[in-house]
Amino acid sequence: MSDNHFEIFLVATPGLEAPLAAEAAALGWQPVLQTGGVTVTGDWSDVRRANLMLRGATRVLARIGGFRAMHLAQLDKRARKFPWADILRPDQPVKVEAVCKASKIYHAGAATQRIERAITEELGAPIAADAPMTIKTRIEDDLVTFSIDTTGESLHKRGHKVAVAKAPMRETMAAMFLSEMGFDGMQSVLDPMCGSGTFLLEAAEIAAGLAPSRSRSFAFEQLANHDPDAWDRMKAQVTRRPVGATFLGRDRDPGAIRMSRANAERAGVEDLIRFEACQIADLERPDCDPGIVILNPPYGARIGNKGPLFGLHATMGEVFRSRFQGWRIGIVTSEAGLAKATGLPFKPAGPIVAHGGLKVRLWQTGPL
Repeated sequence: MSDNHFEIFLVATPGLEAPLAAEAAALGWQPVLQTGGVTVTGDWSDVRRANLMLRGATRVLARIGGFRAMHLAQLDKRARKFPWADILRPDQPVKVEAVCKASKIYHAGAATQRIERAITEELGAPIAADAPMTIKTRIEDDLVTFSIDTTGESLHKRGHKVAVAKAPMRETMAAMFLSEMGFDGMQSVLDPMCGSGTFLLEAAEIAAGLAPSRSRSFAFEQLANHDPDAWDRMKAQVTRRPVGATFLGRDRDPGAIRMSRANAERAGVEDLIRFEACQIADLERPDCDPGIVILNPPYGARIGNKGPLFGLHATMGEVFRSRFQGWRIGIVTSEAGLAKATGLPFKPAGPIVAHGGLKVRLWQTGPL
């Protein structure tokens, strides 16, 4: 396949497609919002840039082509003629995943076998269940579409956060919730229950203009058409900028504070964030312009009983109302009752977002 333009599908956390589309638009693409993600058009340079720069995508799929097939024999024949060598290397293992919908070919397992056999016999690449390279095949209305997962491990794994809390917020989600609150790098951010520091690391990196995936590798680096020199130039073009905002992390657990500091140091933003152990009742208003308070407090579904949490949320609400005039508050929770227990003047809750088997929403206020 040449470097002509093709569709690139940016996979989103379910419920966070809209802020991902806004992020893609801000980076110069023309996104088309779809269920489960966003489609843009571009070339292999855009694939590399999407993996490097997007904070809200979980992976980047390059739609590399396809054909019509009415039965398995036709699928076999046309899969053998597909220009796999333009994309895949014969020495790199691949795995194939297939789904069938409203097609004469309805057996996904049989379709997978035909495509695997075509790749191994025509290209020579081995098939492996744990291969970092995945060919995703969709057969819908008898149209076969091949996409390649150019990412590898999910993009929420930025490559510099090792220590995590009990119920960690994924980096991709944290970035999109910050976006939903209007954060653009200029506002100060406080997380009074920072856990492993995810909200603050994302906020500080956004403010500093750092590429979210600067510290990791990608599946596309193993493709036949990968250009290492162009990739190195792209990474080198992303330079750090001065930061004027204040970023503060608080948590009642000194272990969480140590963990957050270590994560910030690995991310190279330890100079931008001030972490301190602090109970929510002792939280003080920071000495800076009003900004954003954002937190992912415990909501009982995963780490304990809900009962005592109503009191905690009531205390939280009182602290914010009495000490944080002018600040905007954002709380991520699966429990509407806990959000309401704060007594804060929330706007209508944001969309339901899938989070590790739970359904959470962002509850946010205007300036208090």
